[in-house]
Amino acid sequence: MKRLTKMPYNHITEKLIRLQDVEIKNIESFSDKNVITIRMFRKPHVCPHCGKVTNRIHDYRKQSIKDIPAFDKQTIIILEKRRYACDCGKRFIEDVPFLPKYYRMTLRLILKIMESLKGTSSFTDISKRFNLSVTTVMRIFDKVAFLKPKLPKVIAIDEFKGDTSGEKYQCIITDPVNHKIIDILPNRFAHSLSAYFKQFDNRDEVKIFISDMWRTYADIGSTYFKNSILVVDKYHWIRQIFWAFERVRKDLQKTLSKEYRIYFKHSRKLLMKRFSKLKEEQKQQVNVMLSLSPTLNTAYLLKEDFLEILSIKDRNEAKEHLLKWIDWSKDSGLIPFEKCANTMFNWLSGILNSFETPYTNGFTEGCNNKIKVLKRNAYGYSNFNRFRKRILHMFS
Repeated sequence: MKRLTKMPYNHITEKLIRLQDVEIKNIESFSDKNVITIRMFRKPHVCPHCGKVTNRIHDYRKQSIKDIPAFDKQTIIILEKRRYACDCGKRFIEDVPFLPKYYRMTLRLILKIMESLKGTSSFTDISKRFNLSVTTVMRIFDKVAFLKPKLPKVIAIDEFKGDTSGEKYQCIITDPVNHKIIDILPNRFAHSLSAYFKQFDNRDEVKIFISDMWRTYADIGSTYFKNSILVVDKYHWIRQIFWAFERVRKDLQKTLSKEYRIYFKHSRKLLMKRFSKLKEEQKQQVNVMLSLSPTLNTAYLLKEDFLEILSIKDRNEAKEHLLKWIDWSKDSGLIPFEKCANTMFNWLSGILNSFETPYTNGFTEGCNNKIKVLKRNAYGYSNFNRFRKRILHMFS
């Protein structure tokens, strides 16, 4: 390790260091780090044993402390820490405001680490950034605690693929009104959800319960939130239509020649768009593809008719049109749309409720996307509790 310079102390270096009530004794710059030797300004201290004030110094002890990096190098502070002697015969260490008890790093470094952990960087990346070990960063983060939340009037529930602690899916509960994560649960099983929601004494205050078409969620909603209405998230029931249409298109595609298969595959996005949103040339392309198959043409008409229902604002009108669409789909002879129609009928009440509320799982899905990035950057999390706290901290 080569020493490059011995920097002179002046008001500029004092401002760079930004530590209050310290006397800078020496600053040295090495190839891989900056070393700053300091002392606290001497002042009378109250003895923690007897309560008397003393200004008598017993001795000095040097302590090496890690600080936030500067000039792309790690910063080491050598603190010449005083030990005071009291008339009661006891000795004690002076107060150091920027050094938390039992730590060998400054408070501002800890805060900087915690700020960095609000992003999607992994523990490994952050440890490299601050020249610390991964276990040190984890140990700092593990001290974070989150208070038990209170259930809001509107809650949304969904799952994401976390693959942690032996479970494939983890459950996320959010407040879509205030854009906050309420909690993360280790799985989406009924017994875990029941145990979690039982602990809240304000369940009657929940008025809207938003979920996808996972039956367990609906059962939890009706069991524990009796004053709420179940809303099936729009994204989840609308995509059922696109899945059905895609199934028909793929089945047809298998029967075509290689040239047409490639053409249909490349044109799938065109077929998925609403016909009214297409340019004239695109409409002609779609008409040509639909003319090749009455089955695809029927599926396309079912898809277009369903999308028209989405513009309806009145619940009763939406119900009337949706029931007609369900009957048409069941009589279409298209198995994917018959299955879709059955799903729509089984979840009709929750779907219609979505026409009367502005809230969706949009915020929750956005959280899930960010969680995927967090998981990918860390190559997965084996410890659920740490994973949960990272997510809660990220959105706090």
